[in-house]
Amino acid sequence: MNKNWLLKGLSILGPGIVTAALVFGPSKMTITSKMGADYGFELIWVIILAIFFMLIFTNMSARIGQYNTDSLLTLIRKKIGKFGSVFIGAGIFLVAISFQAGNSTGVGIAMGEATNTDAKIWIIVFNLAGILLLFFRSFYQVLEKVMLGLVILMLFSFVLTLILIQPSFSHIADGLIPHIPTGSTGLIVAFIASCFSLVGAFYQSYLVQEKRKANGVAPGEPLSADKHAQLSSTIGIMILGIMSAVVLICAASVLHPKGLKVNSASEMAMALEPLFGSNASHLFLIGLFGASFSSLIGNAALGGSMLGDAIGLKGNLNNNYVKMLIATVMIFGAIISLLFSSLPLELIVLAQSVTIFLVPFTGIAIYWIANSDDIMGEHKNNMFQKIVGLLGLLLVIGLAILNFKVLVLS
Repeated sequence: MNKNWLLKGLSILGPGIVTAALVFGPSKMTITSKMGADYGFELIWVIILAIFFMLIFTNMSARIGQYNTDSLLTLIRKKIGKFGSVFIGAGIFLVAISFQAGNSTGVGIAMGEATNTDAKIWIIVFNLAGILLLFFRSFYQVLEKVMLGLVILMLFSFVLTLILIQPSFSHIADGLIPHIPTGSTGLIVAFIASCFSLVGAFYQSYLVQEKRKANGVAPGEPLSADKHAQLSSTIGIMILGIMSAVVLICAASVLHPKGLKVNSASEMAMALEPLFGSNASHLFLIGLFGASFSSLIGNAALGGSMLGDAIGLKGNLNNNYVKMLIATVMIFGAIISLLFSSLPLELIVLAQSVTIFLVPFTGIAIYWIANSDDIMGEHKNNMFQKIVGLLGLLLVIGLAILNFKVLVLS
């Protein structure tokens, strides 16, 4: 009885957990570690801000998927024509490819450091493992189970690391007060761009619909039958925030007091060893592996699915051509990772910053569809969601303008 209740509860979390796992990748771990190392606990409030807006837009997207039989890109195509859906679908595919090399590198480094072997071997092994998962008949169900396992692994490793470190709760409370330390603007922009992931939020509607198909809900059946879609996305995004906060607190507790700087999440793991022993280092590496492998699979699934839907491929994750696009993202990322070994922080920050130019369009699309009377009916955004959603869009557009000034005009 209890076992069945637990399995049912974990199953409900599926779409939200997948989104959390694909958004929490090695680049986010690197940026979050650097935020803690450079500025101590001062930037914890940034996590809360980013998670709040991520939650608003992920729930909007989940609601769109919950109450429509058409995909989000199809709804956009019906509203404004094919150009709009192809623009967003192809754009998300390119964003996915740009981040895939970092995911492959993260898997290789985590396994290579833990086993003292060549990271390139593990890059090949785990990309092949990711591609093999595509051969399962119901890829979504496999994806959901793998992601759930990896999130549990990450939570276990990060929380245990936190217990070993024993951070100061008074310093954590101080970090909840918003302020911008001198020189921290670039990291704040990069973190918000990666954590308030409108691309990830956009995909939530697809995951809700894939979950429905996996549960055997017939096309055209009222989708309100999937009454747990909002709960799933809420819990998934809260877990994303917890993992981000724990990594920042670990870096702030260990690295900042000693003035140690890090340029990657693996350096954060190595810094733990002389202070807290090899167990702490290995625990953090396990978390890095979980973040990297979950993003490797999830990011590729996102990119392949969006391009496939944009060009009219039906069936989504069970369509063989979509699976080929997903494999293409993995192969491309693996090749870049093998050729360039590892991506320095500067390139990761640059990739995150460039992405912010594309994501306002995905955010506007989610907001627009969720506000639409003829598509959402009684389930359209309420006044609170309209106001907060608009503030989220203004934040993303403001960051895009700021990045444009930094990257182009300066």
